[in-house]
Amino acid sequence: MLYEISDGKAAARDLAEVKPAGEGTYLGFFQAEEAHAALEKFGYGAHAFTSADQIGHMMLENREGYDVMRVHIPHRKIIPTHDTALVYQNKSSIFFICDEVELLHKLRHILIEIEGSHLAYDRVLYTFFEKLTVFDVGFFDELEQEISEMEDALIESQKRNFVREIIALRKRLTPLKRHYEQLLNLLDELEENENGLLNDGGLRYFRIFSSKAERHYHSILNLRDYVTQVREAYQSEVDIDLNNIMKVFTVITAIFLPLSLIVGWYGMNLQMPEFAWPYAYPMVIALSIAVVVLCIAYFKKKKWF
Repeated sequence: MLYEISDGKAAARDLAEVKPAGEGTYLGFFQAEEAHAALEKFGYGAHAFTSADQIGHMMLENREGYDVMRVHIPHRKIIPTHDTALVYQNKSSIFFICDEVELLHKLRHILIEIEGSHLAYDRVLYTFFEKLTVFDVGFFDELEQEISEMEDALIESQKRNFVREIIALRKRLTPLKRHYEQLLNLLDELEENENGLLNDGGLRYFRIFSSKAERHYHSILNLRDYVTQVREAYQSEVDIDLNNIMKVFTVITAIFLPLSLIVGWYGMNLQMPEFAWPYAYPMVIALSIAVVVLCIAYFKKKKWF
């Protein structure tokens, strides 16, 4: 879908109706197979699409007379899955290219949302980037709540597979961290405005957005630190449980050590005087019971179990 921007309004146009390159301001939303003709019509060059599409990470490349950007749009619920949009801009047009039809429809809604104010080149590009992060604050709140609930369950000693949950959270946060790192690098390059495509107002928009993206990036780092703290707390709980188990075995071993000494003593193949005593056997039994009772009483007094 191609629109011509005039007097702050957008009107749908057919590619065949487009004026020669350099005349008028246009906004386009295309899938890959229909983008080539539009790019060549507006003077972007025959290889503009192919070379940019081969790059895997988010980037901005300044070419002669125009900029091309590759932007990843992550699905917050199923990270690291994401869509990719290619953005081409020069002084008279800006194109969004993506194979995801649903994403193109969402991008076209930018027109509806900003048409009531003043539809301008800089404003369209800024709104596109703003939409990349519009739901992130709520998403970060959900993640923080999820981590907090995990921490509460850990404090209450509920039996859960915390290792699996911690790993899953880190897997969700790591792609977001990488996404914002690349986005910040792209914004830094965009603010350099090498081709002079943005005016002072547009640069001001992107400085504001860059500050917002940096705050989101630090929010992700804080969430990663929070997950690390929960993991360390879980490891501490595991260590404490293991220590309790080892303490029980140590107490049992300490109780039976004197009994082992008695067994070893009377198990020697020697003629002992008390063997002739008729109460020798009950005496050994009583001695063993007394040792066990005294050991248990002593350990309880020391609160060893």
